[in-house]
Amino acid sequence: MATRTLGKVAKALLAPALALGATVGLASAPASAAVWSSCDQWGNTSLNGYTLYNNIWGSGAGSQCIWANSGTSWGVWANHPNTGGIKSYPNSKKVINKSITSLSSLTSSYNVTVPSSGAYNTSYDIWDTDYDYEIMLWVNKTGAVGPLGTSQGNVTLGGHTWTVYKGNNGANDVFSFVRTSNSSSGTVDVLPILKWIKDTKGWFGNETIGDVQFGFEITSSSGGLDFAANNLTVSSS
Repeated sequence: MATRTLGKVAKALLAPALALGATVGLASAPASAAVWSSCDQWGNTSLNGYTLYNNIWGSGAGSQCIWANSGTSWGVWANHPNTGGIKSYPNSKKVINKSITSLSSLTSSYNVTVPSSGAYNTSYDIWDTDYDYEIMLWVNKTGAVGPLGTSQGNVTLGGHTWTVYKGNNGANDVFSFVRTSNSSSGTVDVLPILKWIKDTKGWFGNETIGDVQFGFEITSSSGGLDFAANNLTVSSS
């Protein structure tokens, strides 16, 4: 089951950069364009208002390297074994720090290139500032992966139709919205989704939204696979 705990988030933010000893270079990265790259377990940098994380957090992980042309154009080469359990969530993060009722808009556009093999999902991971609630928006998935919790049925919100799952990982509530068909590009109107959780379902109150993350939650990518966020923007007002 796809889930991440507060412990993982804390590790991604606080743990020292630990080299995994990866010997594979960044041959898949556009060598003339990439302005930053890292094969460190917790490698991170800030570019153009976004924070990029390599974020290899799961047990039994292999090698993974992240590269970036900018905060909105980046990619990952990952070689994780064909075993169960999430190995990593390389992502870019935009900090919002506004309550739901004080937001007049929160939108994001994405364009990704993902492999046809392996086991992973491409998803937004949205957190309140206290890390009590996690809202995941899966825009595509491949292989043996699935969300935490039980199905709450389908809903059309933010420009997409999703199957909604509600669960708890022992540290926080998790609300997963899994797109009913895979998409490699599009725009998500995030605010109506947050308002639906708050006002229609009453699953939380007027939370302050902290991080909007977008990335690839990788379970397996044996032999080495490329993932690219060709363009990812998050806007709020």
